[in-house]
Amino acid sequence: MVNDPSRTPLFEKAIINRLKSAEPDSQVVLDLGTGPFAFFAITAAKNGAAKVYAIEASKEAAALARETVKKLGFDDKITILEGFSSDITLPGGEKADFAVAEIVGSVASEEGAYATILDAHKRLLKNPSDPMSWIPSRIQTYAAPASYSLHNLFLPPAFDWTKLNGEPVRFNCRDEGLQLLSDPILVEDISFADIGKGVQKKRTSFTVDGRRVEDNIKKFNEEYKRGRVADADTLAITAANSVSGIALWPRLLLDDSVEVNSRHYPDGGHQRSHWQTVLPIMSTEPVAVKGGDQINVIFDFDVSSLVTKPSSYKISADVVSV
Repeated sequence: MVNDPSRTPLFEKAIINRLKSAEPDSQVVLDLGTGPFAFFAITAAKNGAAKVYAIEASKEAAALARETVKKLGFDDKITILEGFSSDITLPGGEKADFAVAEIVGSVASEEGAYATILDAHKRLLKNPSDPMSWIPSRIQTYAAPASYSLHNLFLPPAFDWTKLNGEPVRFNCRDEGLQLLSDPILVEDISFADIGKGVQKKRTSFTVDGRRVEDNIKKFNEEYKRGRVADADTLAITAANSVSGIALWPRLLLDDSVEVNSRHYPDGGHQRSHWQTVLPIMSTEPVAVKGGDQINVIFDFDVSSLVTKPSSYKISADVVSV
């Protein structure tokens, strides 16, 4: 987190912007999931927060956070609270002016953000329905059908993809072995100020983009040749004209002017990111597609309202050739 150039400076900017919107030493800040370095809590304390409550569920991380805060001389301003935020009440029943919550997964809600914010909305914020009360103010998940180089290289019976048991393959967002087949679509959108319902079901259709397919042939060809794969030219054409699953990745809107994109926005291109792109492999072998084909998808996200209960994600799809 501390040395992450793709998100840390943006969170810092949003925190400072929020503190500058009020009188110095007037705002109470809540840091949900502060981590061992209490980095955002310290950022708030350095930049004019009156008081910071930093919550951390891990006993070990909370202990390290206390050491860090004391070493830097902020133990008078920052209080580390150990446990799940849903089990904690701020001292004296105090409520925060705004909360920082970097609890976002590669599917935005997968790390429990919905349940955590739902609870904090009820108990821990002064004005929870105000978007200014949250950093980020909104988290999103984008999706697109994707081709995967190794899914085309390792085929049954030599390799059994069903052994993943529904777990997605997780990619560095710069991994050229994963290529998108169409423009991304927004499939999950959670406003912290208007937390809404956790169960989300969405039906949508993607159109395979012939231009992307042609570009992907070149990228897969380079990928296979780097790996010294035999018959790279033919395999690249086959891989680019196939779908392995639906790729998903997060996007964070920190405030009206600051956003964090894990893939290039809006086209979903590769770029450096802390977050991964996840790809559920949806068939034992890649399914052949071509430009203009439709991929109809149902996203069924059952996002838990309990911090201790994991959310579940189901995706089904079919290809309609044209």
